This record gives sequence, structure tokens and C-alpha cells, in this order.
Amino acid sequence: MESRTIVVGDVHGCYDELMDLLDQLGFGVNDRIVSVGDLVTKGPKNREVLELFMTDARFSTVIGNHDLALRRLWNGEELQLKPSQKQTHEELKAQKDRFIPYLNSLPFMIDLGSHLVVHAGLRPNVELLSQTTEDLTQIRTLGDDRESKDGTPWYDVYDGEKVVLFGHWPAPEPRRGRMALGLDTGCVYGHQLTAYTIETGELNSVPSRLAYASS
Repeated sequence: MESRTIVVGDVHGCYDELMDLLDQLGFGVNDRIVSVGDLVTKGPKNREVLELFMTDARFSTVIGNHDLALRRLWNGEELQLKPSQKQTHEELKAQKDRFIPYLNSLPFMIDLGSHLVVHAGLRPNVELLSQTTEDLTQIRTLGDDRESKDGTPWYDVYDGEKVVLFGHWPAPEPRRGRMALGLDTGCVYGHQLTAYTIETGELNSVPSRLAYASS
């Protein structure tokens, strides 16, 4: 059987739904999963998700803003955590020495050839090497506040050579730009977990088992 590269939206500790999605996809030994980041926070099984990505070579991920907050905290930075991040810190801190090397290894971008995987998005008309950490992990719109939901979405303007697969900004259906596809369909909020298969262009989704957080 030919191998597939399957890009998955924000997991946020939704381990059971990730297993449901892999079952639906018939995930095999030659397949590969790439996550758009935010493996942890808000959902019920953060440790299980981290363990899976750490121990199975078929799984890789870019770093999301919530993953990055834990990485920065555990590396000694002083920062104000959001409530969901504090909760995940308390849940995982006893084993943080196991998780730190993995979180430190995570890139901000994964190049799949025809596609780029980032957590939040790219600043249009800015070279890849000049993209900021903040844009890669937080951008939604192109106004003064990159995190604002009001304004022109970055993906409506982006027109790069590679299709960008991203998460961070949940929506009931995948967000679409001419050269971008958003895969965060709000699993942790009770909606669905979505995956995109590079080789076929196919989208697959499974429903959330529960709304674990309010958006």
C-alpha cells in the first residue's frame, strides 16, 4: 500500500477523537501524520497525545501557541499563562523533564514540498525566513492586532507558491483561501476533528465525543 501524508487539525488533548480519526482513515504503518500544532490544552488527554507523538515516528507536528507557552515556561521564562495553559501545566508538570526535550525539538514550520504546515498562518508578501514567531503561532487577520477575528483574514490575501495548511482559528468547516486550508474545526469545543490527505486532497472528519471547553 502506498504511503500517505495526513495533516490533522488542532488536537488540544482530544486523544480519543484522534484515535477515531485514525480508525476512519485506516491509518497504516507506511502512513504519516503531521499536526498543525496545539497538541495540548483544553482537552482531557494531553499526556496521551504527547506520548503518542513522542514515541511513534510516524507522528510529527509544528508547535502551536499553547504548546509554545508551556515550552517557554518550562525553559524558565516568566510569562502569564492562560487558564487552560495553567491547568495543563499542573497536569503535566510532574513529568515536564520528559516533555521539555520534545517540545524544544518542535519546528514552527514543516515543508511537505507542495504544502507548508504552520500553526496559525503566514504574513502575506513576507519571505518564509522572515516570518515572525508571533505570526506563525498567532496570526488571524492583517490589522494592528494579529489575533483579532475582525478584519481581513491573512489567507484571503496570501498567494504564495505552496499551499499552507494551518490551524489555530476554529470554524465549523475548514477555512479556505486560494492557497491555504484551515483544518481547525473545533474538536475541543464539541465540533469535529479534521484531516487532509496530501496525496488525494481528501478531507476526513470525526465528531467530537464531548465539548471539553467553551470557545
